[in-house]
Amino acid sequence: DGTAMAAVRDVEIDPEGTFKYILVRLQRPGGDGQRDIVRGTKAAEFHNHIFEKVNPEMEKLGYECKCLGGGKIDHNSKDKKIRVFGLSTGYGKADHSVTVEILKKTYTDYEITWSDDKK
Repeated sequence: DGTAMAAVRDVEIDPEGTFKYILVRLQRPGGDGQRDIVRGTKAAEFHNHIFEKVNPEMEKLGYECKCLGGGKIDHNSKDKKIRVFGLSTGYGKADHSVTVEILKKTYTDYEITWSDDKK
């Protein structure tokens, strides 16, 4: 059932600032449909705080969640720029290039870059 999966937004991140993010893979138990989503917020002190919020929401919709890694996002809405960098101590580094592709779907008119820099 692709409709419920489609209802889940690709990206939910804070509109401004620098904050932690995680890349999460959604999968139907036993199913082969899967997709990756990006979640990030300043409210999260640690990457697992984001996952602990996303996971129950997605389980209610019938998905299994797996965190593929994390990092940081620097979101400058004034200049329409997003920078993806850093890593998560607990989950490891997300594939930032994948994150950028997902962000581009939502922020179509932005300049989006990534690097393995820590800061």
